[in-house]
Amino acid sequence: MIARGHEVMLLCPAEARILAEAARFGVPAQAAPIGRKGVAGLLALRRLIGRLRPDVVNTHSSTDTWLVALARLFMFRPPPMVRTRHISAPVHPNAASRWLYARATTRVVTTGEQLRRSLIEQTGISAGRVSSIPTGIDAGRFYPGDPVAARRALGLSGEGPWIGIVATLRSWKGHLYLLEAFAKLRTSGARLLIVGDGPMREVLAERVRALGIGERVIMAGERREPEYWMRAFDLFCLPSYANEGVPQALMQAMLCGLPVITTPVGAIPEIIADGRTGILVPARDAGALAGAIDLALADPAGRAALGRAARLEALEHFGFDRMIERMEAVFGEAVASVRAD
Repeated sequence: MIARGHEVMLLCPAEARILAEAARFGVPAQAAPIGRKGVAGLLALRRLIGRLRPDVVNTHSSTDTWLVALARLFMFRPPPMVRTRHISAPVHPNAASRWLYARATTRVVTTGEQLRRSLIEQTGISAGRVSSIPTGIDAGRFYPGDPVAARRALGLSGEGPWIGIVATLRSWKGHLYLLEAFAKLRTSGARLLIVGDGPMREVLAERVRALGIGERVIMAGERREPEYWMRAFDLFCLPSYANEGVPQALMQAMLCGLPVITTPVGAIPEIIADGRTGILVPARDAGALAGAIDLALADPAGRAALGRAARLEALEHFGFDRMIERMEAVFGEAVASVRAD
């Protein structure tokens, strides 16, 4: 948005990682006590919005959405609010939620069409005020490479096959099911590379030890350049079982030309056509996941075909510029609707 000539200000809690990362990306940012719902956050947002006088405010979580919605009640000519909803967790169909979405929010953006339809059903918001815009991925950053060369550059064994996952270590990402599936594989010599960090790290490390697969599993931790790690994979797995919209890591893997195995959770089926651009297995089913991995590893030509189809699908639908153009249009509609009132 900055490159397109807009002024941007990021407001986030002082402890948020994005506050420190903003400087690296050249994004103006300011700390605010909005990590939790409360009077301090409400007053801070009212003060900051009044001082900054933005044309539009874009919120990304339940907490900041409620705080901005309430702050707007105490402002003269408040700016419109656009709520971006990234996950598929259900919205409670109560009066408060209906007010928040149907009246307090000017426009809503979801990252998948299924999320859009569910939100309309759960809140009663007008369909014309909700847009489905998948998160855009930079194709100039995520592209295929030689997995053997990538592994050597990372100090990993050049021999495969390597199964990989890039995701925050949260329960619903399904890491535990992936570990169970990996322990069941018939394929000899397979290795598992887990990239990411989060609250499940110690739980996963203990499970690796309990399954006796420590020599074949690497937990690489958080990495700022996941594309280099993805190019080291022969197969990408994301066995999520809840809360997914359209996972960014899944789209990144597709752009890297990787064959992917994942689950029909959230909006994932909107980007993965089973058997054509990836493989879908039931959520929370380590046996089915292991079987799918074994079949994929035994079929190099099939994996290559899936990877090519996945990349073409991602290039066509998940470009970064397309996302920015569509978000800019939503912001413009929100501003125009308020001025019309």
